[in-house]
Amino acid sequence: MDINYELYKVFYHVAVTLSFSEASKQLFISQSAVSQSIKVLERKLNQPLFIRSTKRVQLTPEGEILLKHVEPAMNLIRKGENQLLEANTLNGGQLRIGASDTICRYYLVNYLKQFHLAYPNVHIKVTNRTSIECAQLLENGQVDFIITNYPNSGLSNTQNVRMIYEFRDVFVANRNHFPLEGQTLTLQKLQNYPILMLDRKSTTSEFLHRMFQRNQLDLVPEIELSSNDLLIDLARIGLGIAFVPDFCIPKKEHQLYVLDLEESLPARQIVVAYNENLPISQAAKQFMDML
Repeated sequence: MDINYELYKVFYHVAVTLSFSEASKQLFISQSAVSQSIKVLERKLNQPLFIRSTKRVQLTPEGEILLKHVEPAMNLIRKGENQLLEANTLNGGQLRIGASDTICRYYLVNYLKQFHLAYPNVHIKVTNRTSIECAQLLENGQVDFIITNYPNSGLSNTQNVRMIYEFRDVFVANRNHFPLEGQTLTLQKLQNYPILMLDRKSTTSEFLHRMFQRNQLDLVPEIELSSNDLLIDLARIGLGIAFVPDFCIPKKEHQLYVLDLEESLPARQIVVAYNENLPISQAAKQFMDML
């Protein structure tokens, strides 16, 4: 049944106040417009909704049944409107972020803390995926924006990318198990050692494989994992030489050292990316500005 929402809105105000004149004041329309709307709704439903008398207005049994359904609906609509208004003033709403485990731990946590302290009523939801998988979340509209390593093969042309941090990837090893300090190594020489690196689903893996291919070399890692922290742990116990972003290495690291390379690896970036074709909430704008 095709009935205008405004008719139910008028019905709700009359039913709650039991007064056509009071409903007209709340709705900022004339009393005759209220009366006409009720007549139209009754005609469309083919049911009397009110008993009218000179002294008062009462709901019919049919009107009472309708009110039981209309009142929760009106409250839900009002709640939704309030949440949208609160979100626009950063006094509510939701912030949906996609980021990898490494970026969450080493880059994002401090910004999440700052934002939460400044806007405690905004609900923050962080979805943890690889950078490539985060790009898919963004494409599907499952997050407001992502914070990802760049370059990222998963990003499309519809996504706006802003650089927020630059870093370099390094090879680290335990000095007791791999005494190579003071030597300058080529990528070809590194092939003779067990390489520990992130798995193929990561932008870091894509990047290193591309570097080896440019030098006409095949990269066959000894171990592939989904965690940079675990790679560092395995390098500490001498299982191999780990390839990790430099910002993951603890400042007071004693067991590991960074190997010197003959080939200079290009810097990479951490970027924030969002979909230009989708509206950006006030909370998302504010957080991205913080970055």
